[in-house]
Amino acid sequence: MEALLLDVVRLHETWMEVVFPRQLDPSAVLGKWKPETAVQTVGYYVWAILGGPLVAVAYPLLLVGFATRFYAAKLDSAVARFGVLGAVLVATLVWGSLTLLAHFQLPTEVMLGIGGASVVAVVSAGAAAGFSKVGGRFVSVLLAYPFAMTAIFLPPVVAGLLTPSISNLVLDPSYDLAVWILDTFLAVGGINETLRGAFDLETFGEQWGVAGLGYVLMWLGISVPLGWFLGVLVSLANLIRPQSDA
Repeated sequence: MEALLLDVVRLHETWMEVVFPRQLDPSAVLGKWKPETAVQTVGYYVWAILGGPLVAVAYPLLLVGFATRFYAAKLDSAVARFGVLGAVLVATLVWGSLTLLAHFQLPTEVMLGIGGASVVAVVSAGAAAGFSKVGGRFVSVLLAYPFAMTAIFLPPVVAGLLTPSISNLVLDPSYDLAVWILDTFLAVGGINETLRGAFDLETFGEQWGVAGLGYVLMWLGISVPLGWFLGVLVSLANLIRPQSDA
């Protein structure tokens, strides 16, 4: 409970820092800034009150950031031990073994689907590990996290596109998810109707001989913003609760 209280206090101080100086981690010499005039006092407490509901909404997201940071740290330590090339070799070994097993026990179309998924997974995992190794919060948020999400979401889509027998297990839920996103998040300002009029998820790409391109772009459109979102949450977690071992 003490840790939760400290998190909430620091999160609110971060909000206060947006407008007022020395609220989060104040100077050891100058101390925490406090209002001196009546106008400053009113503005200070109004801003503090406005931050209350935002902190209540942001704290559950902060917990997601803590969890994401924990597992990202585990992956970073693995990359540090094996190196980027080692991480790629491990991913290649795992997915290559799966493809080889599919070659001997499953129909050819299923094997091709798993092989295509393997290529996407290995490339995405290698890119995520490489950009994570580069270091820097900006590079990690901009590139490492999106590639990590792509390594998770895109391989099943590729397998479904290359394997008609399992496509209904991947593409049908993807279609339903696309409908839900259009009818909820993208319903603002008629964006959903514009997209529906311009693109058809199931047929987009066939004009260039790339069937299923719409599904690939859809999941890329989910993976990249989701990676950015998680990366920002991890950055917030590092700001609110900086821990070298988390």
